[in-house]
Amino acid sequence: MKSTPLGYSFTFLAFSVFAIQDGLSKHLGLTHSPIQVAMVRYWAFVAFAIFIAMQSEGGLRRAVRTSYPVLQICRGLLLFLQILLSITAFTKVGLAQSQAIFAAGPIFVALLSMPILGERVGWRRWTAILIGLVGVLLMLWPSGGEFNAYIALPLLCAIFGAIYGLFTRLVSREDPPSTSFLYLTLVGFVGANLLGPFYWAPFTGWDWALMIGLCCTGIIGHFSLIKAYDNLDAVLVQPISYWQLVVGAVIASTIFGEILRWNTVLGSIIVIGAGLFTVWREYVVSRRERFKSVG
Repeated sequence: MKSTPLGYSFTFLAFSVFAIQDGLSKHLGLTHSPIQVAMVRYWAFVAFAIFIAMQSEGGLRRAVRTSYPVLQICRGLLLFLQILLSITAFTKVGLAQSQAIFAAGPIFVALLSMPILGERVGWRRWTAILIGLVGVLLMLWPSGGEFNAYIALPLLCAIFGAIYGLFTRLVSREDPPSTSFLYLTLVGFVGANLLGPFYWAPFTGWDWALMIGLCCTGIIGHFSLIKAYDNLDAVLVQPISYWQLVVGAVIASTIFGEILRWNTVLGSIIVIGAGLFTVWREYVVSRRERFKSVG
């Protein structure tokens, strides 16, 4: 198993930067359309993806060849929708509560892996899934206020992210990471630029500075995550991803003045615990299957 200090450093850096990126997204989403914010973000994102593809084995020509064109397009659309929904959720629901619900991603991955990947889920993972869903319901509970219909947005985000993750597993069977990354950005780039002009509102000088910061955090975050997976096994990266939730909660409470409600905190603890167990069991089962195939 890959495990180096450099891998841990890149992993913590990636998820810290992603939390800052979410804070910038919320600030910009308060005054501008999520589509406009996403459009400018994709300008930098696609340039970075082309650079990565050019540096990969076979270059850009190899990166554009895919064995799963439909799935790659679906992945790009899912991420594009996820970005739009997340920015809206940050402004309508709150940064802390939205990120807490996003943390349920591994639970939905385990739940959806049965119909999409045809995986078998044993009683241990079923138990973790059910406990995790209880945590999600707890976070959705309108504690101390009226029910907010926008609470469905981060939930949809988590589900879309889970489907995106499963589709990524499918395409990775044949396509290299450079291909998946390139299509991911190209699809969102096209979608954002088709819609963006209809929602354009002039940026102030400060907004442009924040927008540049958002693009830079996206590039730094994804580059750090790529380096993290180069130096650390995926089963070790996933638990550290919850660090983003901690940093995001600090940003939400100190900068945006959000109040962390008891049900959000308790639900997060339940979801994180269930998610960690689910990821661990998935690793144990996959390792067992590898040993069987070798034997």
